[in-house]
Formats: sequence, C-alpha cells, structure tokens
Amino acid sequence: MPIEIRELKIKVTVDDNAQKRNVADIKDIDALKNKIVKECVDKVMAKLNNLTER
Repeated sequence: MPIEIRELKIKVTVDDNAQKRNVADIKDIDALKNKIVKECVDKVMAKLNNLTER
C-alpha cells in the first residue's frame, strides 16, 4: 500500500503596527508553533501506526 506524505505549510501573518515585539511574545509564538508542529506529527504517526496494524 503506497503512502503519500505531503508537505504541510501553515502561514500566519502578524500585523506589527510599528510596535516592537518583546521577548515574552516571541517565546509564546515559538512555543505555539512548536506545539502545532508536534500535534501534526503525532497525528500523522498515529495514522501510520494504524495503517501498519491493519
């Protein structure tokens, strides 16, 4: 059974409004990005594991 894995791209645009980002905001954004990537990878891995069990 062939398995096709495509590239997932999520693009987010953040309006600066001439304000500087503080370190806490940058860390929060990075943490959110990492959480989203981890959840997506976990879902893909779960689907792959289900396919191999069948």
